[in-house]
Amino acid sequence: MKIAKATEQYEAWLGRRLTLLEHDLDLKHQAMRSGAFPFLRATFYRWAQTWEQVCGEAARAPRVLAVGDLHVENFGTWRDIEGRLIWGINDFDETWPLAYTNDLVRLAASALVAQMSCGREEGIAAILKGYGEAVAAGGRPFILAEHHPPLRQMATARLHDPEQYWAKLHALPPSREQRPASASKALDRMMPERGLHWRAVHRIAGLGSLGRERYVALAEWRGGSIAREAKALAPSACVWAERGKGTAPVRYQELLDGAVRARDPFVSVRGRWIVRRLAPDCSRIELASLPKERDEIRLLHAMGWETANVHLGSAKPRVLAADLAQRPPGWLLEAARKMEKAVMADFAAYSTR
Repeated sequence: MKIAKATEQYEAWLGRRLTLLEHDLDLKHQAMRSGAFPFLRATFYRWAQTWEQVCGEAARAPRVLAVGDLHVENFGTWRDIEGRLIWGINDFDETWPLAYTNDLVRLAASALVAQMSCGREEGIAAILKGYGEAVAAGGRPFILAEHHPPLRQMATARLHDPEQYWAKLHALPPSREQRPASASKALDRMMPERGLHWRAVHRIAGLGSLGRERYVALAEWRGGSIAREAKALAPSACVWAERGKGTAPVRYQELLDGAVRARDPFVSVRGRWIVRRLAPDCSRIELASLPKERDEIRLLHAMGWETANVHLGSAKPRVLAADLAQRPPGWLLEAARKMEKAVMADFAAYSTR
């Protein structure tokens, strides 16, 4: 199946399961033509459809509750229940039981497609080293308040101008869609006090989930701005790729509950919505927002480690360690290059339609 047909079929399948916003979906299609990395981010459904066939042996591995749509911009920061700044994987919309290698290969392929400035072999080796060390250690969250100073410097570079963040949110247009009562209820329950007046605005965010309903509630509370977001949940694209029928269970909360992390207390599944707090220190980190002088090897090592933090919620360390030990040298780089080639071919076909 070619990429255009796969896109058409996936969106038709998704549209039978939740409301899609046509204007946002058009923006997604435009982004898919704008560059190879945005294309990769927007097309996990295609990855889910092809990666086992392309990667062969690398795709045969013990299963975990995987992130699925992992890439180098699916990381961000949040505050835990103690108010500490935490860094880690930001989004689990596509979580599904998969070979643990899916997340490693996708993360590595995304680093290649994004053309990170570090050497290819060195960068992929750093991902694998971080993952293996985390498995051996049983995992450990990234607490930036007292550990990981270089990572803290990279992650907090964008936090120096919070006024710009809030000005951008307040400038968003009002939400024009008829907001479901369940979304309003979910947002109300995440506010710091009951009966707080808020206004709904329309936010364009993400690429994989662009096109789904997304509502942001903005309010003034005790001298400053606060924001909450409700985003529609959907079955993982893996269900479509595996030709699943009906409504498959969404595993988002299960993954949050099991992963080795200092959880964000403001992220939860409420009915058919994933609700979270939005703030300058609680958001995804784009590569462009990182300092120009950054240690990408250290960053990729941390990304590999955090991937293991997630996998260790559903797999025994000894099982993952044993499988890693029997894999040939260079397996991750080889698999990532195969997927990079497949992504670039699909991008070329889609962008010239």
